[in-house]
Amino acid sequence: MKRDQNSFDMFSLVVGALAAVAVAIVLLTIAMPDLSLRMFAADTEDHRVAVEDRISPLSQVYLPGEEHGASEPVIASAAPVAPVATLLTGPQVYNEACIACHGSGIGGAPMISDAAAWAPRIAQGISVLRERAIAGYQGSAGFMPPKGARVDLSDQEINDAVDYMVAEARK
Repeated sequence: MKRDQNSFDMFSLVVGALAAVAVAIVLLTIAMPDLSLRMFAADTEDHRVAVEDRISPLSQVYLPGEEHGASEPVIASAAPVAPVATLLTGPQVYNEACIACHGSGIGGAPMISDAAAWAPRIAQGISVLRERAIAGYQGSAGFMPPKGARVDLSDQEINDAVDYMVAEARK
């Protein structure tokens, strides 16, 4: 029983202390209204301008036919930079483009590892192979699309790939 009385006394003490703090806060806010207003007042022109600047939109949207103010800066776009062209090597071109057909023999393309299939082609001369690789070729064995269907490659890159395949076929 004494233990229950101690708990009740402690609870009453805590509730009383919280009530006293609440009454003190209420009395302070009633006694000092000017202090709280002065601390958070926004009645100066500088403060109002600063707030308007912070909450203003970052940009404006103008519909067709609407004019934008002359005082606003117009940002000119930067001049486009020409891309740096880098040539691919023969093995790179082969691995990116030529391997699709010459790696598996699709469409009658001689596989790079088949020296017997390459021998009659190599016998025609490297210039004929290069010309047909660039312009395309329709033969009895199959079809070679112009530049292996990679028209974005330069003639030099195609020539390097032909040289690489011929060198590999001769091994």
